[in-house]
Amino acid sequence: MTPEKPTIVLVHGAFAESASWNAVITQLQSHDVKVVAVANPLRSLAGDAAYVRDVISSIDGPVVLVGHSYGGLVITEAAAANPSVVGLVYVSAFAPETGESAFELSNSAPGSTLGETLTVYPVATGGNEFAIRPDAFRHQFAADVAEAAVALMAATQRPVTEAALSDGLPTTRPAWKDIPSWHVFGDQDLNIPVAVFRAGAERAASRGTREIEGASHAALISHPEIVAEVIAAAGKAYFASVTSNGA
Repeated sequence: MTPEKPTIVLVHGAFAESASWNAVITQLQSHDVKVVAVANPLRSLAGDAAYVRDVISSIDGPVVLVGHSYGGLVITEAAAANPSVVGLVYVSAFAPETGESAFELSNSAPGSTLGETLTVYPVATGGNEFAIRPDAFRHQFAADVAEAAVALMAATQRPVTEAALSDGLPTTRPAWKDIPSWHVFGDQDLNIPVAVFRAGAERAASRGTREIEGASHAALISHPEIVAEVIAAAGKAYFASVTSNGA
């Protein structure tokens, strides 16, 4: 019996939304790959991960879980002890250890200028949430993306709560310790220092790391073909492993 190809589940991060994966989805679907883009709530790390787990549970067969930015924390939690997840892909994303938060990791190396660009306002449920000011969005988030596209991105960004960015990773065993991972990121990222990506890939024993010269935090939009190649590598690795085992 031919083993089933994994479904790719895409999880966006803060200041983005599921359509930010559109160009990557087009690349993957052109090769007859099944893809689901999750609308990440961006309310709390535990709650966001629980929602992603619900999406995974609705899918028959294996899953390669992909996270962008803060979405890296979400997939690390959602995939922990989850037998459906056979690969992880971190796209300009955090690869956290237990207890680490987005805020903590962002400040673990110099280089992030995100704080200077944020608008902060209270939410009715308590606490604050953040959005990137439209006038700063292109330079901060997507310097290598066309201006017309960036205007849409800035207008459709999903704000993130302070709680979500402050929450430490709850699981006692991060998923990347048990599930093979791949990492891709740009070397001109202003949201998250590139040193954070390199360190995360190293400690996760990355199966494949691509550092894109000149790419911003929005590498999934400016370089969708490279991001799709890395995702495809994760899917092919799983398929090859089960085939070699006679599945």
